[in-house]
Amino acid sequence: MMVKIVFWFSIIFIFYTYIGYPLILMILSLFRNRSLKKGDFTPDVTFIIAAYNEERRIKEKIENTVKQDYPREKLEIIVASDCSTDKTDDILKSYESYGIRVIRSPERKGKDAAQMLAVKNASGEILVFSDVATILPPNGITNIVRNFFDPTVGCVSSLDRFIDPGRKISGEGVYVRYEMFLRTLESEINTLVGLSGSFFAARRKVCQDWAVDLQSDFNTLLKSVKMGLRGVLDPDSIGYYKNIIDERREFERKARTVLRGIYVFMKSLAMLNPFQYGLFSWQLFSHKLCRWLIPFAMILAFFSNVFLVFLSSFYLYTFLLQSVFYAIAFGGMWSHIYSKENILRIPSFLVLVNLSILNAWYQYARGTRIVSWNPSKR
Repeated sequence: MMVKIVFWFSIIFIFYTYIGYPLILMILSLFRNRSLKKGDFTPDVTFIIAAYNEERRIKEKIENTVKQDYPREKLEIIVASDCSTDKTDDILKSYESYGIRVIRSPERKGKDAAQMLAVKNASGEILVFSDVATILPPNGITNIVRNFFDPTVGCVSSLDRFIDPGRKISGEGVYVRYEMFLRTLESEINTLVGLSGSFFAARRKVCQDWAVDLQSDFNTLLKSVKMGLRGVLDPDSIGYYKNIIDERREFERKARTVLRGIYVFMKSLAMLNPFQYGLFSWQLFSHKLCRWLIPFAMILAFFSNVFLVFLSSFYLYTFLLQSVFYAIAFGGMWSHIYSKENILRIPSFLVLVNLSILNAWYQYARGTRIVSWNPSKR
């Protein structure tokens, strides 16, 4: 029966994406481990911050940056202002005595375009990128640069951590912990599939031919792999940032991130060829494409289950289980009964993420391109 095939294919697909893929990575890690060769490595570094209308947070970011313990004579700091219209540029000018270089875009073209201006003006051998909202420990730059002692490394991703308004480290959330767990396994057996856009680094040669219309972090990783290099996660390089104030904005941010990722992916479909890219092709398929197809599998699993309810008690139970899951999820979204740390928030966040992915596919089908940006309020 075709409905049964659709139901079981959808369930197996969801299981593989969320559980099967990490399980296979864990098994592979028992037999394959690309050990990272860290060492004392202090090349010339350019630290790049892209900013748009950040008058509220830019001072804190600059103060955090100038306190980095990396040798000052080897550290260049560039802030690329994406044609800010508030007091961001005026605040930055007051820090010129600290050696801060400010490059202002003549027109607003988006974060990636602002980063490109900085890349073109950078002199460092290693380029480190960081968002205004991300706070680094004093050894943040030193730690992330040490990874490039290994000649196989083309780019490095930080570890994401949330902090609460009182500056205490809070639970990152199941989703972020899960993502960091995956990246740890990927980094150990081969290479990452994506970087944390809020804090990452790359060799200068990887950043040549910077694309102004493609998601910089994902595209940088793919360019590294194309050049025969790899991306790694450094657990010692941590970027701290706050939760988004309005959770409804999280939906928009996620949809925007996925949409931009889809465009990068579609430009690099050839990387799904395992004869050319080997293990990475499977990683790219499993971590990115399968993850982005999950909402369609969830829809098929639910509605195919509707037609199977009267076939047996088993399908009745699976339908009731799905119904309860979605009731909890949507209930959590539209009420404030559950706290952010309550386990009942997990279904809400999972459904929210997949709705945002569905929205991203809709925007992609319409040909929507997102270039300009408004930093999330945190």
